[in-house]
Amino acid sequence: MKTRAINEVAMEFPSHSRNEGFVRSAAACFAAQMDPTLNELEDVKTAVSEAVTNAIVHAYPDNIGKVQLKIRICPDNVLELTIRDYGRGIPDIDKARQPMYTTGGEERSGMGFTIMESFMDKVVVRSAVGRGTTVVMKKKLASRIKAPK
Repeated sequence: MKTRAINEVAMEFPSHSRNEGFVRSAAACFAAQMDPTLNELEDVKTAVSEAVTNAIVHAYPDNIGKVQLKIRICPDNVLELTIRDYGRGIPDIDKARQPMYTTGGEERSGMGFTIMESFMDKVVVRSAVGRGTTVVMKKKLASRIKAPK
């Protein structure tokens, strides 16, 4: 059962690499309403950047397709980010999540999922070959609102 969101936003964009920076900034701007620390905000930006870059590079290596980002603010100060593509999919998710594994050639580090996992509390990857991939990431942000005395 999906948790009811306190607030949410969704966007769809073509898989041009130039859109990664905009999406990263948009995610940070939306998350800012939760009053995160600067470190938390950087963690979110980095994780979104890795997930979106994966969709751009791996889902659509030979063409431009659509990528979706959905951001939800959930109860208990949890931020949920969902990045979805409709590209070629991942044949072996466990293998793809291993550090240093890449299908993107020598210029790729193979650390995308590892980085996402290090900056977020939970990362779930669902994929179907020929139908695309969905990455759902969650992070509980520190509550900086002081409790009444």
